[in-house]
Amino acid sequence: MNVSTEHPIASIEEVKSQRSKRIGYFFYRVRKSPLTLLGASIILFMLCVMLFAPWLATHDPNAIDLMKRLQPPSAAHWFGTDEVGRDIYSRVVFGSQQSISVGFFVVGVAGVVGTLVGCFSGSVGGRIDGLIMRLTDTILSVPSLVLTMALAAALGASLFNAMLAITLVRIPYYVRLARGQALGIREMGYVKAARTFGASRWHIVRWHIVRNALPPVVVQATLDIGGTILVAAALGFIGLGAQQPTAEWGTMVATGRNYILDHWWYSLFPGLAILITSTSFNLFGDGIRDILDPKQRGK
Repeated sequence: MNVSTEHPIASIEEVKSQRSKRIGYFFYRVRKSPLTLLGASIILFMLCVMLFAPWLATHDPNAIDLMKRLQPPSAAHWFGTDEVGRDIYSRVVFGSQQSISVGFFVVGVAGVVGTLVGCFSGSVGGRIDGLIMRLTDTILSVPSLVLTMALAAALGASLFNAMLAITLVRIPYYVRLARGQALGIREMGYVKAARTFGASRWHIVRWHIVRNALPPVVVQATLDIGGTILVAAALGFIGLGAQQPTAEWGTMVATGRNYILDHWWYSLFPGLAILITSTSFNLFGDGIRDILDPKQRGK
């Protein structure tokens, strides 16, 4: 008697086809969402400004010319000049390198460390999980901005120390998010099967839990970049971030507030750069969240 057996294992071609469909669906939803597309376009524009700042700037951002101090916007100085005659347009352009880099650095480090710790904590459980979560809850009980300012003040006023302070405060948020995902994933059938076949705990965490916990982490990371830029600007505004003569948006706004009544352009343009950049990341992050949310797929 002949017995035919069909294996319910997808071929490599089928897996690739499914992956291509998911990618195509993602870009289709982005194109169908005007706000998401707008956010992505602004982000791309700001990244180009950051990368090509040396060619886009019209002046040396640190060149002092006291004869041209506090001049209004003109053909020679598109955004005007500051209190020592430096070109504000060039400083805003170069400031994008500082402000946007802070956002990507903080979210990259905090996201990776927090995701690994959270997935490990959720997968092992027991006393280790309890200890990690008690520490996480303790940190999260303190207002994040207050804790960030305290850490930045303790470490000393500099851009790197501000980045480090923001990173340390953001890690627990990713730990909690990733742990919540890990608690559900570890009960899935494929994870139990991996344990049955003798897979190590690290193998399960890396290849099964972390990979499947990434979508919500990516969404949160996209949203956090905009918030991180705002926090870094706030630290610069109160003197705990980048220091003069570094071109950084928050520091420029802080210095320009002393001249805001008569010389409005000083704070306006770096302030607009902060607003536009952070808003674009929020728009894009909201769109990505809606796309990856299964509840939105039927809409």
